[in-house]
Amino acid sequence: MDRRTAAAALLALAAGLAHAQGADTLRIVTGFAPGGATDRVARIVADKLQARLGMTVLVENKTGAGGRLAAQQVKAMPPGQQVLMLANPAVMIVAPLVFKDNGYDPERDFVPVSHVNDYDFAVSVGSAVPVRELSHLIAWLKANPEKANFGVPATGSLPHFFALMLAEKAGVKAQVIGYRGSAPLITDLVGGQVPVSIDTLDAVLPQHQAGKVRILASSGARRAAISPDIPTFRESGLPLVATGWNAFFAPATMPAANVQRYAAAITEVMKDPDTQRKFLAAQMTPVEATQAQTQAMLKAYRAQWAPVVQKSGYQP
Repeated sequence: MDRRTAAAALLALAAGLAHAQGADTLRIVTGFAPGGATDRVARIVADKLQARLGMTVLVENKTGAGGRLAAQQVKAMPPGQQVLMLANPAVMIVAPLVFKDNGYDPERDFVPVSHVNDYDFAVSVGSAVPVRELSHLIAWLKANPEKANFGVPATGSLPHFFALMLAEKAGVKAQVIGYRGSAPLITDLVGGQVPVSIDTLDAVLPQHQAGKVRILASSGARRAAISPDIPTFRESGLPLVATGWNAFFAPATMPAANVQRYAAAITEVMKDPDTQRKFLAAQMTPVEATQAQTQAMLKAYRAQWAPVVQKSGYQP
């Protein structure tokens, strides 16, 4: 065999191996950095899916533009790719409402696959704020309107819009102050530079447990499993329920049979007691949802949040 023939044979073998690997590999793309909440969800589910599907499952972090870059890239992938995207409401609900040229349409370019976890929002106060219940906080803010400053981890984030939702329900005129992440927000809350914070429950829970801040209420329909001592807003007298979530989506070009296969596999993974233990250990609430239930959740979520985002007039 001469060199050309040998080289051609090697190239053919490599191409065959690559094709086989592609056929037997599912890629889960997320638009957020390793170590974050969405990334942790992706890796817990990927590990379980690998055994259930009998194929390699890889997690890819395509960061940038608040998760929109990942959505744009997944949308643009050629038909036939075995790829799912794990995304949250910032990518699939908020961004399409506030960016004029978003680069993707969440309803046209993606198919919902499976809703896998929820997370609550929490209202917290620093130790200098003289309240211990949500009703007391609302009364204090009405009596001291100049102190109605709500810190949030980022402008345009879900906590930002939840803060507006909360202020409207409570009848308080609030000033929303955006930070560059939860860490500096919590630092200022502990230090007394901002009196009230609105953030995800898991972000502020360690400081609450350490006694450095007080969480007054969480936003779920029932008390979160990770914090059974913290009442809900409804228990505290305010008729407000709102959560965030992570869900898997497939590009619209994926054959329906493949979408259904992945949806059924993920639902079974989420029923696994070990999966649920891992979610709770990571301070996240696991969800078991079929594809139809996921679609219904998204429809209801858009109906709740779209008016809040649009009314805010927020511009990136």
